[in-house]
Amino acid sequence: MHPILDHRRRLASYVLAWLLIGVLLLVGLRGDAPWLIAATFFLPLCLAFAFISLSAWYVCRVFPIGGRSNTLNLLLVQLVAAAFASGLWVALAGVWAGALDSLTGNPGAEAVYTDRRLLLLIVGAFLFWLGAISHYMLIAFEASREAEKRALELSLLTREAELKALRAQIDPHFIFNSLHSISALTATDAAAARRMCLLLADFLRETLRLGSNSRISLADEFALADRFLAIEQVRLGSRLHVTRETDPLAAECLVPPLLLQPLVENAVVHGIAQLVEGGTILMGAVRSGGMITITVENPCDPDRARTRGVGLGLELLRNRLTTQFGAYDAVQAAELSGRFRVEVRLPAVTPA
Repeated sequence: MHPILDHRRRLASYVLAWLLIGVLLLVGLRGDAPWLIAATFFLPLCLAFAFISLSAWYVCRVFPIGGRSNTLNLLLVQLVAAAFASGLWVALAGVWAGALDSLTGNPGAEAVYTDRRLLLLIVGAFLFWLGAISHYMLIAFEASREAEKRALELSLLTREAELKALRAQIDPHFIFNSLHSISALTATDAAAARRMCLLLADFLRETLRLGSNSRISLADEFALADRFLAIEQVRLGSRLHVTRETDPLAAECLVPPLLLQPLVENAVVHGIAQLVEGGTILMGAVRSGGMITITVENPCDPDRARTRGVGLGLELLRNRLTTQFGAYDAVQAAELSGRFRVEVRLPAVTPA
């Protein structure tokens, strides 16, 4: 369907523009004719030519700029189309002038038409060419918008594939560490190992339920972290303590699922589990303006063996957030005075 006829706003703007052209023709070509006769002749005639000029769209589509036709052929086609459209308009003007004179009993419209027939032919061709230029611009605009749409869809598909690939790396990494903990516990406390397996099953079930969503509330994300910490509580006992302070405004914000899991996992595996006396994991979230800040802090052994970088879990989280939000500094990690602190800053997105 014609793009102007397919949109009401475009059609209304198009008709209004042609009414303005009709007013200009009325003022310029009226001559000595009475205003009423000239208006009833020119204004409906311009509206009729407005729809005749819509045929330029199809001519422009068949003979696009930069297509197979060379410039000379393109100009020739537009010249023939303009002559045909303008000739049709002039013939219609003659019919309309005769009809007006028959209705009013006054030969004024026929006189206006007869005196300006050649001028109407030239003006009609000129207006058709203007319409053709406008349609070429509209075609270019539609093509540009379609290209942007395809590029955006491709970008979203690429980003989704990257996120799935990163999630595919995060999940086995977590499961491996959890099974390793259960394996270590079976040698010392089989009942606790069984209880840990049940807790792990519940955690994985909840992870599958919430992980299928692109966003979950921060409150649900903290609940997942609590389930994970309950699993590690079986193994570590009184050595593991957790303190959490959450801003209610931040808790309702939406975040990517399994955002906290690699943070609390690192806090347990590389922090609490390495200390004989254990320690307390501090978790918090606060909303400030359009951002939320999530923090996870834990004690660590300053004399522990060092690894290059920030660890696989944090690196995967950083890549994931970079892919999704485009901000590489969304994850900040630092160690100071025997405590390791991770800070995550994200846009505050609330449910619609």
